[in-house]
Amino acid sequence: MKNCGKFIVLEGIDGSGKSTQIELLKKRLLELDQKVHTTTEPTQREVGTLIRKILKKEVSVSEETLAALFVADRLDHIQNQEDGMARLLEDDVNIISDRYYWSSYAYHGLSMPISKVVEMNAICHYHLKPDLTIYLDLTAEESMNRIEKRNEQKEKFETLELLASIRQNYFIAFERHHQNMRIEVINANQDIDACSEQIWKVVNTLFSSK
Repeated sequence: MKNCGKFIVLEGIDGSGKSTQIELLKKRLLELDQKVHTTTEPTQREVGTLIRKILKKEVSVSEETLAALFVADRLDHIQNQEDGMARLLEDDVNIISDRYYWSSYAYHGLSMPISKVVEMNAICHYHLKPDLTIYLDLTAEESMNRIEKRNEQKEKFETLELLASIRQNYFIAFERHHQNMRIEVINANQDIDACSEQIWKVVNTLFSSK
């Protein structure tokens, strides 16, 4: 599929500031009169809602089942006729997504080979590849500090040991898979404004010739 809009993905372990940076990036793009749609995975649709219940430990399934549900939710995220990403991109809408298949590689790669997760997500990669992936790099220790400050019930993957392994899996995935894709790593330990400026320098290159 040839996109008219740009597909930008922000990735990172929990607490890395993706939501905040997505809103700041959206504001800057709107100031350039760009059309912008922000979204997240898992989605708010039916399969995504089930995934969220699993992550909150309200429903129990096998790790492979959870990985497969993410693929189903992601494919629907791309293809559904209501607000599917493929249709929006064709309409010259720029999409900023909080997570994409890189998250599956990193998180599900805890319980199965990353190569297997990549294979499961091949159909999503075939239909829609990001124009740019920005990874907000945060240590597992700082991630836990930020999670603790939320004072909310911890989700399935929110332990220091798992977060450290997930962070490592991200870098393994970036190195071994889809090397022809553009991936930028930005230090998420710095203050919000400094992080936002670095993100904008990277994103702005996508629109300089648009």
